[in-house]
Amino acid sequence: MSTSAHSVKQSAHQIIDQLPDEVSWKDLIYELSVIQDIEEGLQDSMAGRVSDNETVRKEFGLSE
Repeated sequence: MSTSAHSVKQSAHQIIDQLPDEVSWKDLIYELSVIQDIEEGLQDSMAGRVSDNETVRKEFGLSE
């Protein structure tokens, strides 16, 4: 999904159209939030802003 306003608006319409008729505002906001998080994660990945599994486990004190 592109970050241009036109594309965001089109994507929002597509998402809304795919949701059931009885969707709540909370459900809609959740869906949009998940998509935004995924988009941001993909942008971070493409920009090289990632950490490998071993590094993350060490930072959080988790066993390997």
